[in-house]
Amino acid sequence: MSPRSARLARLSRSVTFSACHRLHSKALSDEENLKLFGKCNNPNGHGHNYKGRELISILAHGIDPVSGMVMNLTDLKEYMQEAIMEPLDHKNLDKDVPYFSEVVSTTENVAVFIWDNLQKLLPQGILYKVEVHETEQNVVVYKGEETIVK
Repeated sequence: MSPRSARLARLSRSVTFSACHRLHSKALSDEENLKLFGKCNNPNGHGHNYKGRELISILAHGIDPVSGMVMNLTDLKEYMQEAIMEPLDHKNLDKDVPYFSEVVSTTENVAVFIWDNLQKLLPQGILYKVEVHETEQNVVVYKGEETIVK
């Protein structure tokens, strides 16, 4: 196969995890938190099932001409187990995951957490996006964007 005919493909794999959290910012008063986050600010927290095909990492890379794959799915499964399932599944995000001790455990920040963890394990430049469905209606897509110029 000539370099001209190299093909780019996007590979995705889903995982499902359950976790609880409380939306609460230390920068706000209790009243401001309640106003901003409503019932999601419940002091006892609340939970979500981030269900199959609803938490997806997508890899963009050339198809290897020898293996015919973007990446071995067994390897990807292991990376996702380490980066997502072990730290997040059946956890209280605010109490069990050190990252969220200073960061509000919104779905946006869960997506950033997953992105950062996967970036540490995957080959450089292969991760394209992380998509997190908190519910059927609430979805966050993160592509590694770090800042917005204001």
